Amino acid sequence: MIIGLIGFGKVSQNLVKLINSEDIRFATSKENRSQATLKSIDESNIEVLPTFRDVAVSSDILISATSPKSSVVVAEKYGKYCDGVYLDLNNISPETTFEINIHVKDMVDGAVIGKIDSDNPTIYLSGKSSRKLLFLKDFFNVKVISENIGDAARLKLLRSSYTKTLTAILIESYEIAQMHNLENEFFDIVSLSEGDDFKDKALSRINNTLKSSKRKSEELNEVIDCFSEHDLIMVNAALDKFSRL
Repeated sequence: MIIGLIGFGKVSQNLVKLINSEDIRFATSKENRSQATLKSIDESNIEVLPTFRDVAVSSDILISATSPKSSVVVAEKYGKYCDGVYLDLNNISPETTFEINIHVKDMVDGAVIGKIDSDNPTIYLSGKSSRKLLFLKDFFNVKVISENIGDAARLKLLRSSYTKTLTAILIESYEIAQMHNLENEFFDIVSLSEGDDFKDKALSRINNTLKSSKRKSEELNEVIDCFSEHDLIMVNAALDKFSRL
């Protein structure tokens, strides 16, 4: 089996590390990639093909793990060349998955839950061909939600709505605590209700958000677009906060 990768960020790099099988080979391309990505590809020792079209043609499973903004473009360019399963793992809205589904032959909607570089991530899947990917349970947690394209994306966005709004409040509270030289006491008092590991998790979440505020803002925009009929006061406030970081 050949698993093709379009995009070689943390998601793809972690999949290559976790899916360790003599029966599975990975392939990607260096076409129009940054120097940092080229280095990551070289260090991974996976098969490199001349173009992403070649990757799509040769793949039994083609995984798109790029960014929310480029997910449809990637599907338009390469999805039609893949005769196997097309698995999208980008943080996108259900509407975007519907659009992608137009351009590919066998779509599975996927959502990585938790840290994308975790040693034991959980991936939620939806779509009629989701069960074709249950063999991945040998390597990490896989949960099939339904046969409906868009369900995994919708669930992921609901989680993002909750976690990123909390993160915005966390950053704001931490900034105020720092101004008053009360950061240690802040973590101590919140730990009383949130658990002893709250400080480590909070600092990790803050640092991660500060490093990737642009990407997280893109994800919140997807939330707002998807659930526009709802009163998203807190989500909009979180987006405004991230834009100021």
